[in-house]
Amino acid sequence: MSLSIRAATSADITLIGQFIRDLAEYEKLAHAVRFDEALMAQKLFGPRPYAEVLIGEIDGIAQGFALFFHNFSTFEGRPGIYLEDLFVRPDARGSGLGKALLGKLAALAVERDCARLEWSVLDWNTPAIDFYKALGAVPMDEWTVYRVDGTALKTLATHSL
Repeated sequence: MSLSIRAATSADITLIGQFIRDLAEYEKLAHAVRFDEALMAQKLFGPRPYAEVLIGEIDGIAQGFALFFHNFSTFEGRPGIYLEDLFVRPDARGSGLGKALLGKLAALAVERDCARLEWSVLDWNTPAIDFYKALGAVPMDEWTVYRVDGTALKTLATHSL
């Protein structure tokens, strides 16, 4: 078995879309998937990419992906990498591909002088939580994620100066 990680290209947009739909199904969030592939391709591979994608392959066949972007830690005064999505197909789990994808992200974080690599996980996803803890990740239990989207986002935007 041969594992490999490569940067995604615009030719991978359909594959990326499928990985996102598969992840959403696993997370019981399929109803929340609304992306348009053409728009996502522009946002990932256009003149100003907002995120990057790694494709994980086993014996040359794409079996997983990681979508990530840079954030910035004011306390550290340095960038970080935020992992938005990590997914490995069920039949490829246990192969080491998830660890290899996270390892590649860690290597990119070190190479890019980032202070940290972080992500969120659903609190019911015990297999993922156990996996992350085994890699040395620690939960940030004292932080709560907040989100503004849809109508609330548009309403808030009307308060800008």
